[in-house]
Amino acid sequence: MSLKRLVIVFALLTPLLAQTVGSKNDPVTATSGESWLSHLRRTFNDSSMGKTWRSGPPAPMPGEESARQQQSLSPGFGGQPAALHGSDMYRLNCRGCHEEFGLGVPPEINSVIDPVRSTSAAIIMERMKKVGMDMKRADANELAKQTSVALLQRFHKGGQDMPPFPQLSEPEIRSLVAYLKQLAGVPGAEKQQVAVNESPAHVGEQIVKSTCHICHSGTGPNPTPQQLLDGAIPPLSTLTTRMSLNEFVRKVTAGAPVLMGTPPLPCRGRMPVFDYLSPDEAANTYLYLMLYPPQE
Repeated sequence: MSLKRLVIVFALLTPLLAQTVGSKNDPVTATSGESWLSHLRRTFNDSSMGKTWRSGPPAPMPGEESARQQQSLSPGFGGQPAALHGSDMYRLNCRGCHEEFGLGVPPEINSVIDPVRSTSAAIIMERMKKVGMDMKRADANELAKQTSVALLQRFHKGGQDMPPFPQLSEPEIRSLVAYLKQLAGVPGAEKQQVAVNESPAHVGEQIVKSTCHICHSGTGPNPTPQQLLDGAIPPLSTLTTRMSLNEFVRKVTAGAPVLMGTPPLPCRGRMPVFDYLSPDEAANTYLYLMLYPPQE
């Protein structure tokens, strides 16, 4: 199926599929504004991704073969909703910064494990017992309740260094929190796991707003190869014109060189490889950017 036809089918189905997530008051919306790094007044090289390169393997240079590049998109990937679990919600929204097991990249990015463990009254009482302090169940329940409220507020309002996640509906947040509890070893968390139906457009929206928008601003000029070498990051609005759908999928999931400098030469570039995203998920990201162009 051609890209043009995929976009048409995707556009026709998106209003219907988007209603499978949360409520009708949670529509898919365009990304807008400056990147989170720009908001924090930091450069990419000052970020954990820039310092550690721990978000994926190096991008293959021209001529190098990669099994990941050979993966193809599923037939009709842009026209079918997907049932995503909390582990998927974590991949799409959190893993880019907090990594696979929620440990973060200290000291800049905190671990989510200890805060999530503090939502369990049983774990709180166990901790108090280890330090020789007795705690009543009612007091532990109250502390766990307060921590749970603070955790939910963090998703809605963000924090000093963490952006808010307004794109997530209440069912999605509940699914995500349930997985965070399982990741943190909270007793009984495995019984709380639920799946949420997601439209392809909303999958792309989550990836863009939770991961891509950390580094890429919504709009702006398309940087030249020399500007890329000097540290410029292309805005989201130019990504679909800089590369085709297949090139975008390869860039996100396996990595690809980019022309930088004067004269332009293929270089590794600065963008991490998000090899934990499937080709379909990366493609949904591309189509979301086409159907919902970033705003000022």
